[in-house]
Amino acid sequence: MQLDGDDLPKDKEALRALIVAERARHTETIARIEGERAAALAERDHALGDNDRLRHMLRQLRHGQFGRRSEKLPKDQLQLALEDIETAIARNESQEAKQTRKPPRERSAGEARKSLPAHLPRIEVVIDPEDIACPCCRQDMQVIGEETSQRLDVIPAQFRVIVTRRRKFACRSCEASVVQAPAPERLIRGGLPTEALVAHVLAGKYAWHLPLYRQAQMLKSQGIEIDRSTLAFWVGYAAAELAPLQQRLRQILLASAAIFVDETTAPVLDPGRGRTKTGYFWTIARDDRPWGGRDPPAVVYTYAPGRAHEHGRRLLAGYGGIVHCDGYAAYKHLADPGREGGPATLAFCWSHWRRQFHKLAQTGPSPIAAEALERIQAIYAIEAEIRGHEPALRRARRQAETKALVQALRTWLEIQLGNVSAKAPIADAIRYGFNHWDGLVRFLEDGRIEVDTNAVERSMRPIALSRKNALFAGHDEGAANWASIASLVETAKLNGVDPQAYFADVLTKLVNLWPASRLDELMPWNWAAGTASHLRAAAH
Repeated sequence: MQLDGDDLPKDKEALRALIVAERARHTETIARIEGERAAALAERDHALGDNDRLRHMLRQLRHGQFGRRSEKLPKDQLQLALEDIETAIARNESQEAKQTRKPPRERSAGEARKSLPAHLPRIEVVIDPEDIACPCCRQDMQVIGEETSQRLDVIPAQFRVIVTRRRKFACRSCEASVVQAPAPERLIRGGLPTEALVAHVLAGKYAWHLPLYRQAQMLKSQGIEIDRSTLAFWVGYAAAELAPLQQRLRQILLASAAIFVDETTAPVLDPGRGRTKTGYFWTIARDDRPWGGRDPPAVVYTYAPGRAHEHGRRLLAGYGGIVHCDGYAAYKHLADPGREGGPATLAFCWSHWRRQFHKLAQTGPSPIAAEALERIQAIYAIEAEIRGHEPALRRARRQAETKALVQALRTWLEIQLGNVSAKAPIADAIRYGFNHWDGLVRFLEDGRIEVDTNAVERSMRPIALSRKNALFAGHDEGAANWASIASLVETAKLNGVDPQAYFADVLTKLVNLWPASRLDELMPWNWAAGTASHLRAAAH
């Protein structure tokens, strides 16, 4: 309250009472401000304490991912836990920033923001002061510099209707002459979707693991009522059109110097019995990046109704290169000298062997398993250092350093095997390695050979995600379509290609009778190179 001199009471007692009241009000205001400040500081301290606790949990989870116990927590669960904790930390930091009016914390060196891709369109917004006249002389001021910031924005998926009008032309002199442009080819003749919309559905289902019924619900939220069965019809047509690409992709991989193979389950509905049966995705992957090879990474899935040896034989018929695999007997026949196409070179997986020791170390005290893990980790440490180098250098390092570690491991395990019961689980784990020894040590002699089959195991994770969301395939043919389209999706991802853009363009080309002799140009890595060259040409 502010009082002018004329407003003050003339009576001394009244003036004294007014001063006392003003002091009391002032004291109350100060007490309220101090209380609010104390509450804000307490809330901040609580948030900081929460963040310390959450960051400790974050470090523990990351240790579970990258430390010695890297296989203890499933990757999907780990990612969910990390997301929740990081979200909670950010929420506390936001509350603290609002209370203290401090700017957000600076990023550490390891959190440096990556530059935004150059191909994204830029929309510039210029913000000038409302008044650019000089406060002193009122002359117009000149620009002497600027501060620039970039933020990533998004335009939500927008559906639109393409109206195609084919006008007819007639000659006034010759009434019989009428000209009209031919109708463009479509994936679904007389149907509703463009190839871009079908590509959107394919990418949603096979790249981002959204079942068709969920996509139908998402469309309905925008007022577009297309039922799940119609979406499935579109996917079937696309699968038929894309099948030659998947077949050609398989041929290309089987002409590679080295491949990785594995298999994973694909539950399939069995209507006759009213339940699901277990089919398999047999997977071939290629990744020459660890030894500096020039062939691009790729993966192809082939569905089979079982895991019988005949499926493995058919999958790799005639292949005579390097096969990275586990110890499954279906692959061992590839090394037969009398096999058609000659024997393949089998390289067995150290990760599978290491996993057996890891399980034993986790279930209870097992000094032998723990030491075996440490010895194998030393081998992996060298592999990490030579990854990406040429084969000759990798072989030289392995011969100079790794070979001695491997021989020492074998000698030590032979001694341990003699000291434990033949029926003990640790004895089984040791014998597994000895039974596959020639294939396990083959990487020492060839720099192109990897120490494990992690390349193909990474390629099977997206299949597991789709399987988790969709539960099962409707029938064998549906699983075969799944394998065909997923092959192109995951190969596109491996080569940094957006699956939706890829399918939109490739489907358009295929329905317009793209020559079968030029299918290689539509492989994801060649498509990406061609698209980049077109963009560069357009820019000039």
